[in-house]
Amino acid sequence: MKNPKKGFSVRHPFLFGFSLLIMAVVLFWGAAAFFHGSALFSSGKIGIVSVQGTITDSLSTVKFLRELRRDDSVKGVLLRINSPGGTIAPSQELYHAVKAFAEVKPIVASFGTVAASGGYYAAAPATKIMASSGSITGSIGVKAEYASFHQLLDKLGVKPVIITSGALKGAGSPYSELTPEQREYLTSLIMDIHNQFVDDVARARKLDRKDVEKIADGRAVTGREAVELGLVDRIGGFEESVTVLKALCGIEGDAAVVEGPEEEKPLIREILGYFGIVPEGTATGDGLIFSF
Repeated sequence: MKNPKKGFSVRHPFLFGFSLLIMAVVLFWGAAAFFHGSALFSSGKIGIVSVQGTITDSLSTVKFLRELRRDDSVKGVLLRINSPGGTIAPSQELYHAVKAFAEVKPIVASFGTVAASGGYYAAAPATKIMASSGSITGSIGVKAEYASFHQLLDKLGVKPVIITSGALKGAGSPYSELTPEQREYLTSLIMDIHNQFVDDVARARKLDRKDVEKIADGRAVTGREAVELGLVDRIGGFEESVTVLKALCGIEGDAAVVEGPEEEKPLIREILGYFGIVPEGTATGDGLIFSF
């Protein structure tokens, strides 16, 4: 009795395996297209960088912007900001990181509910700035704050003893009242930082410094007012901002997206940041807090 005729897989094992491989690749690409749309076949990638909450540490965002700047496959970045401001140096670090990116590739700042003070500072050098008409922004100014307990201690009969190496070292101590000399000293610090803020905004937005100084009294403005003042380029939400970015990048159709930076904030920081309270990394040794 003759053996049954051998099947194709037995007679041509190499061709059969190659056919299975081709089918697997087709199925994989089909599934990818189903789940990710045509972004898989887009002409470039865009980054979405989030700045959320009170700005107290900019390192992860600065590093992520640097990575995207150096990645040739990333054509531009959408900087999504929802922040009431924060501490001085981190806000300035973000400013310089955004400026460095804008010198190489397009970066569009998109404002959420609020992008004020340090949040606006970070966005100022962007290629384009967009905000909803009701977004709160501006608030160009600097403040220093500390809690004073000296009157309470007087009532309790407690007299703190503070020994310093100089008359200005104890400025801002919660246990003593400011002397006129100390107040003048702290005011000079605040005004120096304030002038840096005004200079950077004027330079980044190509505005007359005198015009920026007129509104740099800490006032917040709406997105619509910010357009009239030259602080924002146009009105638009997230989707409109993406459209503007893709046009600047020369991307047609969908674009693959890279989002970041990835960071986890402790719950207490999230809660304090929501209420505009700066939780860490912002005070001098005397408890004095400087912030935008």
